[in-house]
Amino acid sequence: MDIRQLHRDLIELHGRPTEAHSEDGVRQLLTTILSQNVADVQTARASENLFSAYPDYRAMENADRDELADVISDVGLMNQKAERIQRSLRRIREETGGEYTLAFLNRMETEAAQAWLTDIKGVGPKTANVVLSFHFERPTFAVDTHIERLSKRFGLVAESTTVERMHDVLNETIPDDLKYSLHVLLIAHGKEYCSAQDPDCENPVCETYCDCEYC
Repeated sequence: MDIRQLHRDLIELHGRPTEAHSEDGVRQLLTTILSQNVADVQTARASENLFSAYPDYRAMENADRDELADVISDVGLMNQKAERIQRSLRRIREETGGEYTLAFLNRMETEAAQAWLTDIKGVGPKTANVVLSFHFERPTFAVDTHIERLSKRFGLVAESTTVERMHDVLNETIPDDLKYSLHVLLIAHGKEYCSAQDPDCENPVCETYCDCEYC
């Protein structure tokens, strides 16, 4: 697989993505926790409700757990995610001595920063890599459901590859300078064409790279 050629072909079809990095790493982390296994529209609603319901992160950490779960009820697993949000805020506060900032991760090597984030129960490689890529501009590649599906259909990984192993394989094989852009492009392609059900395979990228049952 020529990954650079795939990248060029995706740009030809979708256009070059504009880099848009988040200004608040904590907000990026919490939003990514909300996004776990749910659609973008649900994440957007829950995120808007979450950040409008509390004046600051301290109030969010100290909120009643059931109340917090109700605030983010647009997403699945709301009770687990409420717990993960408060656990993450507590861990950040303890690390910084009372502040709610992830700026300290910028002083760490990427692998150390990934390890710190994934040490929080409920924060997996995907969530950690999204935070590091979209906030800290680190060369990490996150695997969500779209990436998993397209990576297997396009032959970037074997069909039997687990999500955990996929993070390792793709981060090793995708050049650092393509990681952010290819991540955005593959997700766009997965949403517009190469969907899980009834994909639209009549496009040059799928015709060239895809080997799914629908093509």
